[in-house]
Amino acid sequence: MNIALIGPTGFVGSAVLAEALQRGHAVTALSRHPDTLSAQAGLTVVQADATDPAQVAAAVAGTDAVVSAYNPGWTHPQLHDEYLRGTRAIFEGVKRGGVKRLLVVGGAGSLYVAPGVQLVDTPTFPAEWKQGALAAREALDLIRQETSLDWTFLSPPVFLQPGQRTGAYRLGRDEVLMAGDQPAGISVADLAVAVLDEIERPRHLQRRFTVASP
Repeated sequence: MNIALIGPTGFVGSAVLAEALQRGHAVTALSRHPDTLSAQAGLTVVQADATDPAQVAAAVAGTDAVVSAYNPGWTHPQLHDEYLRGTRAIFEGVKRGGVKRLLVVGGAGSLYVAPGVQLVDTPTFPAEWKQGALAAREALDLIRQETSLDWTFLSPPVFLQPGQRTGAYRLGRDEVLMAGDQPAGISVADLAVAVLDEIERPRHLQRRFTVASP
């Protein structure tokens, strides 16, 4: 497949890039700074700003699927608004580019910890992550309104960290996955495995899912 990847240099995006290339897919990586990506077999880097729908459309046109790991950065002073500006531009650009399949890697904050209670609304949710988590929740609400895209939204588990690729994970839907009495986690490499598995064999069209280590 030819997969367009938005956010290829970030924590999640770089793992998705490595996994996709390792599986033999062609990857078109959208980056504002193409020189930050080294040349690799199967990789085409296109200079594009994810907050500009026209640039997104031109870059993704002709690809089979788009994976968005977009995040303007946790230290961005206007993280919430910029995240949503980019999200809207990506959705619009993908549609303009004629691509139907879109997988968005969002946040864990919109996962439920109890009936009607999402993680981001709990009193112990870390303040430094809150604006990004609120924006990712709004992005989920926005994508659920999309009727012309074959979309999927993947929420990582509460703990996402560096680590080895095992190729194993378990699936969940809208609730925080647990490991005993603690929230579960996964390595970013195994999150990337779940992303590519879903792109290759879609099982969550028009819905959100989550994953965690077995």
